[in-house]
Amino acid sequence: MLVSVGYHDGMLHTSMCSSDAPYDVYDAQCPCRGVLDLLADKWSALVIGALENGPLRFGELKKKLTGVSPKVLTATLRRLEDRGLLDREVFAEVPARVEYSLTALGVDAGRPLRELRDWVESNIERFPAPA
Repeated sequence: MLVSVGYHDGMLHTSMCSSDAPYDVYDAQCPCRGVLDLLADKWSALVIGALENGPLRFGELKKKLTGVSPKVLTATLRRLEDRGLLDREVFAEVPARVEYSLTALGVDAGRPLRELRDWVESNIERFPAPA
């Protein structure tokens, strides 16, 4: 049995994978599910993509990700930081400056997400218009 420990919404959560295989994302108790949920989230994928070219401040991220509310962006940044995908660096300046950047894990996660974003942009015309 495998156990995963992490933070979500400011609370400590643990989960166990019930299969004997190392990990099985199709198992409802597998810790992979939480990571898949995080990475499959639209705003998570877009934040990771926005940070691929280097660190950005909150306002720069908000400007790049048109349509995201400050509340949703803040929650997304916290979730990504909690799971080790991005770093938050606070500079001792007045006013305080905060920059967000991808960790090595975030860079690794960004590769398949970039391919997915590129595929969607290249194939959007193939999809029927939403009802």
